[in-house]
Amino acid sequence: MSLRIDAVILAGGMARRMGGNDKGLVELLDKPMIKHAIDRIKPQVKEIMINANRNQSRYADLGYPVFSDEDSGYLGPLAGMITAMGQTQADYLLVVPCDCPLLPLDLVERMLSKIQSEGAELAVASDGKREQPVVLLLKPSLRDSMKAFLDGGERKIDFWYAKHHCVVTEFSDQPNAFVNVNTPEQKQQLAEAIAK
Repeated sequence: MSLRIDAVILAGGMARRMGGNDKGLVELLDKPMIKHAIDRIKPQVKEIMINANRNQSRYADLGYPVFSDEDSGYLGPLAGMITAMGQTQADYLLVVPCDCPLLPLDLVERMLSKIQSEGAELAVASDGKREQPVVLLLKPSLRDSMKAFLDGGERKIDFWYAKHHCVVTEFSDQPNAFVNVNTPEQKQQLAEAIAK
């Protein structure tokens, strides 16, 4: 029985450090940042959704369903995840940010295998040094739990997944996999790294 895995790319944030520019649409090597993320995960999942709270028509031009947070007010990544979990029929949902252009090509495979081998509910990725709380593979059935957490005024996702059977999947063999871009300087460094 093959499992269905969908993905949501989170592009809903405010990107204050990028001068307020929409990070997913910032160009990196002649294509929007989110396009790099799409290219990395597309072979790994059945369907991709994009969570964006502005510039939705520009995201829609990429050819994937786009939705905003059910709860308005920029409540952070949890709000986008909750909305996505309500819109998928998949067995698992992959969550990634829009500004990680070097995501592992074996991200789903490794996270899923760790979930299955340990009977866990979700997996969080780690670069070997720290966990990446917005790179997750989780069961959409966790939606009610996450929504209750957010409705209770909580925002920190690592506090939420600590309440569940969560496994950490290490990608220390790909230390740059989760490099994300918060400033124009980081963007330049990343462009040079990719070009090599």
